[in-house]
Amino acid sequence: MALKFAHTSDWQWGMTRHFLKGEAQSRYTQARFDAVHEAGRVAAAHGCAFMVAAGDVFDDNLLEPQIVLRGLECLSELDPLPIYLLPGNHDPLDATAIFRSPEFLSRCPSNVHVLGSPEIVEAAPHVDLVPAPWTAKRPSTDPVTPVLDGLEHIPGRTRIVIGHGQVDTLNPNRLDPTLVRLDDLEEAIHNGLVHYVALGDRHSTTPLGTTGRIWYSGTPEVTSYTEKEPGNILIVELDGAAAHVAPSRVGQWSFHELQFEATRSDDVERIGQQLSDISDKTRTVVKLALSGTLGIADHARLQTVLGTASTLFAAVEQWERHSDFHVLPDLSDLDHLGLTGFASVALDELTQQATANAVTASQAQDALMLLYRLAGGGHAR
Repeated sequence: MALKFAHTSDWQWGMTRHFLKGEAQSRYTQARFDAVHEAGRVAAAHGCAFMVAAGDVFDDNLLEPQIVLRGLECLSELDPLPIYLLPGNHDPLDATAIFRSPEFLSRCPSNVHVLGSPEIVEAAPHVDLVPAPWTAKRPSTDPVTPVLDGLEHIPGRTRIVIGHGQVDTLNPNRLDPTLVRLDDLEEAIHNGLVHYVALGDRHSTTPLGTTGRIWYSGTPEVTSYTEKEPGNILIVELDGAAAHVAPSRVGQWSFHELQFEATRSDDVERIGQQLSDISDKTRTVVKLALSGTLGIADHARLQTVLGTASTLFAAVEQWERHSDFHVLPDLSDLDHLGLTGFASVALDELTQQATANAVTASQAQDALMLLYRLAGGGHAR
């Protein structure tokens, strides 16, 4: 008989991002709850027998009670779907474990089960979960494959390993003793001891090995620019010798890294248009790398474009490491300002400093741009 269940991980409830300010952070916090709620809805719609979260349910063991209570309320709304939570590296089952907190214990709904020990749990008739929970923040050995020790082939039973950690084939330091050994997992599958391995820790949806039965689900809501396939849960169907794994999108946010070169007015217009074309701006974070050289007037227009974007998007970051952008004064930008007296003297001095190869050049350029805007140059032409 076919078994269908949902595999997810790395919810990291309570996560904060340094580039999200004020209500943008509040919306992102809520989005992480919403993604899990949607995951449960999708699982139920596909007829899943249960849902497993392979580690890092919470972003930390030291969170405000409000985060814990909101998370449990989210899971209670998914009742009667059984949900199994594995402690991971962010929320290990140590002395400060959030899973042992009064808030969690008093409000944990009946459909939620914490996989707090490596003991096998029957999640459905003839279906066993083999959990590998983290009991410390930094293990000294492989945190997953030891649970394979002692397993024997039992005809008619389906076994699912629930683990969390970095797999050795994806880490350049293959000798690190804390990495999960993929070969051991694949051997257990080939020997019929295990039928699927649900992993967490990697935030991008990723299949591993050659069996088609070892997967990272990825985080249900994006957390960084480097993630290739975030925002999914996996709908897993096991039917004898067949295994089918289908990612299903549940996340709503997106992070973009954009690189622009700007050397003339047309480039400023192009940057503005490309930012304008991005949809769902309130749930989008953009990191910009700028290169090139602009005059003061064009740079003032660029600043207006970026200022508007900062208002509309959840966040706009400057990607300093990949930026090489300069502003050079153009006499045609400055002559029409009609400055007199001290302002005119300041303009002449700043222009000389801004074009000199001196450590104060960038400061002089900034001062020129400020003078340009204060004198009304930003509205010229």
